[in-house]
Amino acid sequence: MRSELDFNLSQVEFFCRVAELGSFTQAASAVGVTRAAVTRAIQRLEARLNVQLLARTTRQVQLTEAGRIYFEQCRQALTLLDQAERDVSGAQSEPSGLVRMSLPTSYGHFRVLPVLGEFRAKYPKVDLDLHVSNRNVDLIAENFDLAVRGRTPPDSGMVARKLEDVDQLIVASPAYLRQRGTPKAVAELDSHDCIRFCLPSTGQAVAWSLRVSDKFVDYMPERGARCYEDILAPVTLARSGFGLAHTYRFLVETELANGSLVEVLETTAGASRPFSIIYPSTRRAPLRLRLLIEFLVERFRR
Repeated sequence: MRSELDFNLSQVEFFCRVAELGSFTQAASAVGVTRAAVTRAIQRLEARLNVQLLARTTRQVQLTEAGRIYFEQCRQALTLLDQAERDVSGAQSEPSGLVRMSLPTSYGHFRVLPVLGEFRAKYPKVDLDLHVSNRNVDLIAENFDLAVRGRTPPDSGMVARKLEDVDQLIVASPAYLRQRGTPKAVAELDSHDCIRFCLPSTGQAVAWSLRVSDKFVDYMPERGARCYEDILAPVTLARSGFGLAHTYRFLVETELANGSLVEVLETTAGASRPFSIIYPSTRRAPLRLRLLIEFLVERFRR
């Protein structure tokens, strides 16, 4: 027989999941019960507390002011309970289960994917679902555990753990530089073919962040090819002699080493860009997820 405390804890967990996902249906799917079961549990919770926690409409579910206060405190309490269980059981069980991770294409292929074999060797019972794409997934709505993102993460209710700062630079092929000359100042870029990468979400070209007089400025090339979707395309074009490309250093390390690409305007090298792991602050991270996060943070800190 279940105790009253056990029953109330289930109600609280259902409520917190609805608050996180904003949907009774998604919450029911996440915890593996019917929508009716979630609805009844929250109705009983509200009746027991004698307060409305959720404002329901035909299209959305929102927290009331009382619900927001209750959710914040319940989330902390559930986190403490979950941590207590991990503390007493973690040393006696091998990490296992599934982690769903979203990775940007270039950083995924060149930085994260090559080191995941090390993680697998340490934790062979942890499975990974890897979504490698330049589309920014909705972690909560699409049920992802974590994502790796470039740029400084916005304040969106996510926890961010920085992995590393990635240098940016301008490169060109030796053949292009022999034909068109090597630019010595930012102003000279106007007379060169500058290969532009356009964001898939907006179609707008990305400005080149360059250092001028010890300050970073955004330079927007006016001429040159436009590349969409694949950030490796400008590198391939530059290697063929098509023009100058502004890119991440990790994407061209091999080409710089073998001489098929040359760095130009070294003194005005682009700003570094931070890459971070982000994950929902409202979720209690299981051991397998915490281990993967710590592995990646430590791996790229070297």
